[in-house]
Amino acid sequence: MRAALSEARAALTTGDVPIGAVVLDEDRSVIGWGRNVREAHQDPAGHAEIIALRDAARVRGEWRLEGCTLVVTLEPCTMCAGAAVLSRVARVVFGAHDDKAGAVGSLWDVVRDRRLNHRPEVIKGVLAAESRVLLADFFREQRSE
Repeated sequence: MRAALSEARAALTTGDVPIGAVVLDEDRSVIGWGRNVREAHQDPAGHAEIIALRDAARVRGEWRLEGCTLVVTLEPCTMCAGAAVLSRVARVVFGAHDDKAGAVGSLWDVVRDRRLNHRPEVIKGVLAAESRVLLADFFREQRSE
């Protein structure tokens, strides 16, 4: 999660919402890095999780990320939760809950929907306070400008 927090801080340099993600392989080595790049790339799908999953797939040479762990500072949205399911990650670890758009238990629970063919394990609340502070500081600054 500390690596994901580092990625989140890096997103601040481009004016993006500070959300970061990493993908770990079975040996817990980071094989994918991502941060929000929606503003930097003018990409509506430029979420940290999508970037990290794409990076990990490139490193592995395949889209199936079986045995891998997606670690993200904020609970994934529906798009990112769906990408986690479709990439076949073994688990999703996140920091802060997202009561407005979270799709891993807060607003929806995409990753544990029994109708889907893959359901990753979920570990929530890891370094949640650090993730929340980073986001709160960012939005406080945005409102004051």
